[in-house]
Amino acid sequence: MPKYSVVVPFHNEEEYVTTLYDRLKDVMEQVGDSFELVFVDDGSSDRTYKLLEEIAAVDSRVLVVKLRRNFGQTSALAAGFDHSQGEFILAMDGDLQHEPEEIPEFLAKLEEGYDVVSGWRKERVDNFIMRRFPSRCANWLRCTASFRRWLRGMARASARFPSGT
Repeated sequence: MPKYSVVVPFHNEEEYVTTLYDRLKDVMEQVGDSFELVFVDDGSSDRTYKLLEEIAAVDSRVLVVKLRRNFGQTSALAAGFDHSQGEFILAMDGDLQHEPEEIPEFLAKLEEGYDVVSGWRKERVDNFIMRRFPSRCANWLRCTASFRRWLRGMARASARFPSGT
């Protein structure tokens, strides 16, 4: 099982696929722990899926999940979380709005003992209906998934220490 799973949803983002992969791979290899990249194609109609499959064919750490149509970022993230094997999950956008080079800062906080680490842009100029509201839903889902993973870990820890002993 990898230590980290990086989940990235893509929708018609062929121009970012290889650049994001190269940057993510470089950062995660520098981190030095085991990892997987879970790329979710959210019903793209361009070459996004083809490029993701080409990457997965040469890098066994890459898993591609293909959704049959565009379900939206929140559903794409949920699909990626469902397929993740890592002890910790990191979620990023596929259009390079999140800098892969900032990942070590988040991982440092996890190493300090934080259960959930989140970041956001200081300034956002997106349309509320088209970008902000879906983003808030996605952020809620990320926090919920992290909490569920934390609860599963607590349940595993409790199973190792039966009550009454």
